Amino acid sequence: MSQITTKAPRATAAAAAKCTHCGLEVPPVLARTDLSEQFCCQGCETVYRTIHECGLERYYELRDASTNERVRPEVPDHAFAEFDDPAFEAVYVAQQPDGLASVELALEGVHCAACVWLVERLPSVVTGVVESRLNLRTRVVQVRWDPSRVRLSRIADTLTHLGYRPHPARGAGVRQARIRDERRMLARIAIAGFCAGNVMLLAFALYGGVPDGIEPRFETLFRWMSMLIAAVSLAGPGSVFFRGALAALRARAPHLDLPIGLALLIGGLGGTINTIRGSGEIYFDSLTTLVFLLLVGRFIQQRQQRKASDAIELLYAFTPSLAHVVNDDEVRDVPVEALRIGDLIEVRPGELVAADGTLESGHSAIDASLLTGESRPAEVGPGCPLSAGTLNIASPVRLRVESTGPDSRIGRLMRLVADAAERKAPILALTNRIALVFTVVVVVLACVTFGVWVPRGIDQASGHAIALLIVTCPCALGLATPLAMTASIGRAARRGIMIKGSDALERLTHPGVIYLDKTGTVTHGGLTVVQWIGDKAARRLVAALERGSRHPIARALADLDADTPAPDSVEHVTGAGVRGVVEGHDVVVGNADFVEQHVHATRGDFAPHFTHAADEGLTPVAVAVDGRVVALALLADDVRPDSRQVVERLQRAGWTVRLLSGDDPRTTRRIGERIGLGASDIFGGVSPERKLAVVSRPGERTVMVGDGVNDAAALAAAGVGIAVHGGAEASLEASDVYLTRPGLGPILETLDLARGTRRVIFGCLGASLTYNSIAATLAVMGLITPIIAAILMPLSSLTVVLIASRAGSSLREEHR
Repeated sequence: MSQITTKAPRATAAAAAKCTHCGLEVPPVLARTDLSEQFCCQGCETVYRTIHECGLERYYELRDASTNERVRPEVPDHAFAEFDDPAFEAVYVAQQPDGLASVELALEGVHCAACVWLVERLPSVVTGVVESRLNLRTRVVQVRWDPSRVRLSRIADTLTHLGYRPHPARGAGVRQARIRDERRMLARIAIAGFCAGNVMLLAFALYGGVPDGIEPRFETLFRWMSMLIAAVSLAGPGSVFFRGALAALRARAPHLDLPIGLALLIGGLGGTINTIRGSGEIYFDSLTTLVFLLLVGRFIQQRQQRKASDAIELLYAFTPSLAHVVNDDEVRDVPVEALRIGDLIEVRPGELVAADGTLESGHSAIDASLLTGESRPAEVGPGCPLSAGTLNIASPVRLRVESTGPDSRIGRLMRLVADAAERKAPILALTNRIALVFTVVVVVLACVTFGVWVPRGIDQASGHAIALLIVTCPCALGLATPLAMTASIGRAARRGIMIKGSDALERLTHPGVIYLDKTGTVTHGGLTVVQWIGDKAARRLVAALERGSRHPIARALADLDADTPAPDSVEHVTGAGVRGVVEGHDVVVGNADFVEQHVHATRGDFAPHFTHAADEGLTPVAVAVDGRVVALALLADDVRPDSRQVVERLQRAGWTVRLLSGDDPRTTRRIGERIGLGASDIFGGVSPERKLAVVSRPGERTVMVGDGVNDAAALAAAGVGIAVHGGAEASLEASDVYLTRPGLGPILETLDLARGTRRVIFGCLGASLTYNSIAATLAVMGLITPIIAAILMPLSSLTVVLIASRAGSSLREEHR
């Protein structure tokens, strides 16, 4: 086999230069030794110049102080004319009474507090912008501006030049309604806290006067003030428990709101009667404190139960906000909402397809991995169907629109996610399952207590009955689960495991069937060269030729050598390969047929390797230099290092592990065998709709682990959905658990945490029920007076808080 002589690599001093803007390494071909400012790309230089021209240099100081993460910005050559289109404004822009307009925009590249500072300086950069407020968590900025002074397209262009490309934030109305609901809940909590604090101060004065007495006029004043403040708490913030109790009675489905509402009502009525009579315990300090604590617990639960709408909103992120419509060879940009069936649209390289349709002209390669899980791009030509949300990576194409929005394939996936999330009702909490029995027992005991003690007087009988209802208030039961879950979720978050709801932890306590997606989950999610056969000197030439291409195969080949010369000429052939001249050598890289068309020799000695690649599901790329085939690169999406070990440990723990992938069955089989699975547990070529059907089989405890849009519906429908590090945002939102650390190892930690949390919750419930049983017995026997009941009632909640603080401690030391 002939060898290739290449020039020695250039000195690497320039390669060590860091970008002045983002701090990432500057490619050797872009290094400028004659300048002090170095940039790794045109986007960084544009953003750097814009920041300095606007006098916002403090951004770099804030960024370096807040994070070590560095993001390379993209500054596309785009005027955002569609943002000024009436169709766009009708959907996304809100006109305000003062003549201003507001819009919510989702920004790319936001990653730290310094980004918030920079984006919120927008009014000082663009004349006419009144306000710019950025939410770091959602990466959504709300902009208010004067339309008579500046266009929205100008604002969007400025944001892009600052390094944050904007997109319309779909679902803004839903988010605003959610924000209003949260604000109302926080207002209730604030009022309840104010009432509880003030009643507690009055209670201190009343309790302080018990040993030595208190002047009757002050005692009466403090009791009436307590009653009035407690009335505000019970009738205002506390009314949610009364409404819940009434709803439970109407639906004949008792839950914890029923005994809680009953205890609050009886305690409130008893305290009011005693206030009017001027004697007896008033209970208002305990009642207002419990209303406050229970509202806090309910708020925590509600914050963890919002997945379906978030998943729908983020799935929209995988369709672009504009489309290039072709009319009589004139191309104009319009919002995707303005697309109609039958429109001819152009999709350029690097853009997402805006609608479902049939390709009419052009040849290209389409990356559909987010929708199908196929790790290799598909070659398309006239007559081929294209789906919205897929990525065009090679050449411009034109397609005829057949369906848009909710009728497109990604729109149907959105509906599947929503339907699956709604069908997946949370497991009925243990506290709710015992609510009916608990309520009946308490009410019966209160009646029995009243009947037993009534011969000794109505006052004594009613006092003991009220003491029983107060001391057995199930508030501790209501606090047990949210407190334990909150403690567990907090500890898990510190370990990079984001858990969205208590039901997920409950489901993970029992082994079942765990389905693993392949691309990006078991594997790294990108093509790499797993084997190089032939002349190693050709690697540098191939990397140089492929350096500027966006194609996934080209990116993998470009990583073969970090220090490459600039090619003298490059010619890309869509769906076949690339040819060019590098350091005087004619280089051809591509599939076998393409390479053989440009060389004098056939694949020869490499023929067996082509056969092997086809059998193993590998992607073969032939390399010819100066007319001869000299090497063969075999590409694959390689397995993560910990995948096999995690699978083995899951199997030892009693889980059935299966591989479920939309990729080619041969590739899926090869990966499945490498991680130790048998043929009966490996499923390839599975569509998103089929994945949903598989994980939804009745009678199975299922866990779905995935990372792509094609997994979103299955993640939402499974008993527990786990999204892995690096996954698509839609899969993260549709899942119950998100792993922020790479690999499958955090799955094992999550299972340990679930089992530990379950033990803590049972401990909380056991302590609460034991307390209630003892307290009820003493109350029936007349050994607990109403004032003692009011003092003892919070102790149960305090015990639960102390036990719940242990939640999450089951994260084993070996994982640290």
